[in-house]
Amino acid sequence: MENRDVPPGPYRATKLWNEITTSFRVGMPLRKHRQHFKKYGNCFTAGEAVDWLYDLLRTNSNFGPEVTRQQTIQLLRKFLKNHVIEDIKGKWGTENLDDNSQLFRFPSSSPLKTLPRRHPELRKNSIENFSKDKDSIFKLRNLSRRTPKKHGLHFSQENAEKMNCEIIDEDQENLADNREISQKDVEEVWRYVILIYLQTILGVSSLEEVINPKQVMPQYIMYNMTNTSKHGVVILQDKSDDLPHWVLSAMKCLANWPRSNDMNNPTYIGFERDVFRTIADYFLDLPEPLLTFEYYELFVNILGLLQPHLERVAVDALQLCCLLLPPPNRRKLQLLMRMISRMSQNVDMPQLHDAMGTRSLMIHTFSRSVLRCAEEVDLDELLAARLVSFLMDHQQEILQVPSYLQAAVEKHLDYLRKGHIKNPGDGVIAPLPTYSYCKQISAQEFDEQKVSTSQAAIAELLENIIKNKSLPLKEKRRKLKQFQKEYPLIYQKRFPTSESEAALFGDKPTIKQPMLFLKKPKFRSLRY
Repeated sequence: MENRDVPPGPYRATKLWNEITTSFRVGMPLRKHRQHFKKYGNCFTAGEAVDWLYDLLRTNSNFGPEVTRQQTIQLLRKFLKNHVIEDIKGKWGTENLDDNSQLFRFPSSSPLKTLPRRHPELRKNSIENFSKDKDSIFKLRNLSRRTPKKHGLHFSQENAEKMNCEIIDEDQENLADNREISQKDVEEVWRYVILIYLQTILGVSSLEEVINPKQVMPQYIMYNMTNTSKHGVVILQDKSDDLPHWVLSAMKCLANWPRSNDMNNPTYIGFERDVFRTIADYFLDLPEPLLTFEYYELFVNILGLLQPHLERVAVDALQLCCLLLPPPNRRKLQLLMRMISRMSQNVDMPQLHDAMGTRSLMIHTFSRSVLRCAEEVDLDELLAARLVSFLMDHQQEILQVPSYLQAAVEKHLDYLRKGHIKNPGDGVIAPLPTYSYCKQISAQEFDEQKVSTSQAAIAELLENIIKNKSLPLKEKRRKLKQFQKEYPLIYQKRFPTSESEAALFGDKPTIKQPMLFLKKPKFRSLRY
């Protein structure tokens, strides 16, 4: 089944649902089955469906290899509930499906979910209401423009050229030096710069359908950038918003296991499981996920970048998105990711689950505490698991403060103060991060390159044996004879004739003389 990437944009979770259901309906093998002495055609067992869908999800770049078999079963239950499939008697609407030999089939038409549509006037008003204030220094004009596909310095240089054309003369510049920048101006600069960078990194024509600019709180960004510890973790001035002391102690205990577990802490068989359950209960009881409900669509659009050749882009995008979070949420996310990342890599960590490894347990337990929609979405669990897995592996980079963002804001404020920018929405001063992409090749090209590369390495090994002057002649002959036996085609290509082989050792080719055939004497019979 072809693996297609769903492009960034609004309602991406719904688009992914439609893609998976369509792929399952088209690709799932159907055959005859016997049940209760009766034959049924064009159907499949629940176990067969789990096997096929499990392989599809794990190889799909939108979900990845972290998908578990249990998550696949839960998705099939949602298929049954939404009438994507039905049992052999035509019943559906429940989630009565297990990994067994129960028979299912496809209905005559598989329903696809319709994408909600916002009225154009509503989209227009959402931006106009945000920027209608004439005294505001920003109109956010670039947020509705198509950004260049090439990320990096090229984009910022074009903006710089536009900006240079608008530089006023020396006298006006001197007068503008005295312009005062208000706190509101500073906040608008932060909002504008981070949205422009985010739009450019995501490569979308507009952020209107992904995030409302009103949702971006510059105060949160500024606080998250400046109030941090030496490890980059947000420090809260209001301790009432922080994690409870007993949760922090429990997280520290497991994050540094077994070093933090000194003799003062009571230990018993299963102690670490109870500590983990205490932490899990706290995060699962939070009224809202750490990435918040309002940013759900934004982070879901980051699943499209969680691929090996886009890893750097995904890290930078998540780095900016996590700066938008309220400081208490960002701090909790930082501490949680640090803990589960250390636990999943700790070989001394006792087994916390009888049937699940530590890494899978971390993802399965905390995914809903990190990302979920206010209204239940059928792919929530899979999308959240994919994101949490990526956050675990790159938490140190993602949750650090990007230095280029601070530099961009400072330069923007400086040009605004000096009057170099007539309309601040026309230019970004600091260069954007640059990215390099891998060219995708076909499976046939990959196989050909794999063979040619391995053969080249083997041929190089043969040349090393030939050119090794410190190798005794007898040992060299032995190695070459062994090489000829293992790789006859490569050896024959290097020594096509016996003369070329003899030239290596300075020997003259020996021509084997034909053997002398003697006629057998005829024995006469002794009888007369």
